Amino acid sequence: MSSLEGAAPRGWRLLAYALPAFVVALPTIPVYIHLPSLYGVQLGVGLATTGYILLAARMFDAITDPLVGIFCDRLKFKGLRRKPWIAVGALIAGYGLYKILNPYAGITGGYLLIWSLVLYAGWTMVAVPYLAWGAELSTDYHERTRITAWREGLGLLGIVGAGVLGAVTVSLGWSEADSIGAIAWAAITLGAIVIPLLLSSLPEGTDRSDRTDDESQSLADNLRALVRNKPFLRLLSAWFLNGVANGIPAALFFLYLEHGLGAGDGIRPLFVLSYFVAAIVSIPLWLYLSGKLGKHRAWCWGMIAACVAFISVPWIEPGNFAIFGIVCVVTGMALGADLALPPALQADVTDYAKLRSGRYQTGLQFALWGMSTKLALAVAVGLALPSLEILGFDPEIPSDTGRQALIVIYALIPVVIKALAILVVWQFPLTAHVQSVIRQRLGRREIRST
Repeated sequence: MSSLEGAAPRGWRLLAYALPAFVVALPTIPVYIHLPSLYGVQLGVGLATTGYILLAARMFDAITDPLVGIFCDRLKFKGLRRKPWIAVGALIAGYGLYKILNPYAGITGGYLLIWSLVLYAGWTMVAVPYLAWGAELSTDYHERTRITAWREGLGLLGIVGAGVLGAVTVSLGWSEADSIGAIAWAAITLGAIVIPLLLSSLPEGTDRSDRTDDESQSLADNLRALVRNKPFLRLLSAWFLNGVANGIPAALFFLYLEHGLGAGDGIRPLFVLSYFVAAIVSIPLWLYLSGKLGKHRAWCWGMIAACVAFISVPWIEPGNFAIFGIVCVVTGMALGADLALPPALQADVTDYAKLRSGRYQTGLQFALWGMSTKLALAVAVGLALPSLEILGFDPEIPSDTGRQALIVIYALIPVVIKALAILVVWQFPLTAHVQSVIRQRLGRREIRST
């Protein structure tokens, strides 16, 4: 029996695995939302310069994903592939986070560039092996969903927690810089507790049947094996399409609230909160439905629910906050499906890769998964904002035509893209039965190889 096939983590061990997701998510809002204002305006770097620097840093972030994925699959330190990367990456990310969210007066753009690169490098060194490790904690179809659900649920709690902490510190009269600095310290302090707990509590999954000398395989060999993995390409395509569909309304959310719905500053945070809380609360529902319908079908129904909610948006009258609140709850529940189910499907794809090519490519696959997420968000912004301008939307003097363009791009274009994602994944071949057969065949191969 493979050591991968031991009992899946439960109780405090499962919590030990999932808690780092909470910590990693805490600084997400400060890094992605507050940095442009902090550096571009308050610290005097300039909006254009800040924008170019952050674009370069995020391009670097996307490129490093597959590199870390390949190396954490191929390289070992004392027989371990995941833990060393997480340990070193956490130290790098923690220091980078401290530096970038606690700048001193008089810094230049060079400071922002250097510490952005350090932070993103550390984050990638943690995130890629962390996701791959989660896929290796169990070989059971349904247990993988439970592990992923815990991880993603705590990640959502981290985002909500950062919002609450930021709101509390601002209400106490703290400056924006001091507020996001507090979030950085909270993440660093909690990380110093949960990362050692993770590394000491759980064994790293290894597979004795993995007789292929992965270190001797060239990068070209690994990529050719990946291209031949049709379920991986199919799942990655659906994930990318759905990421673009989610990214467009995210990029236009506050524009729609102001110019489409007429929501003031006081009520906007409630829509954001209801969205994320609905995602967290819905995760047990998606766990139940995945057990009844299969992971890919449950995910499809989550996307269908989001489509139904978005289709209603053009008929929502300005000021009808209650109806749009329902839309936020339904789309938030769909986000719960997006986060809990596809990564668990990706874990099943790694078994198929092992059966077909004789090697696990878990790190590389999850690295490309992360890279796809970042590219999808970039494509969404690149499509949404220029399209608004081309169609005549002017936020300073919005016309009726401009508002209609905003609503169509915000609500209806994502429906079309999600429909394509549903078509791609509806007949996904790796069902619970198929995955069970794959594991049986891998088990027989292990026995013959010992």
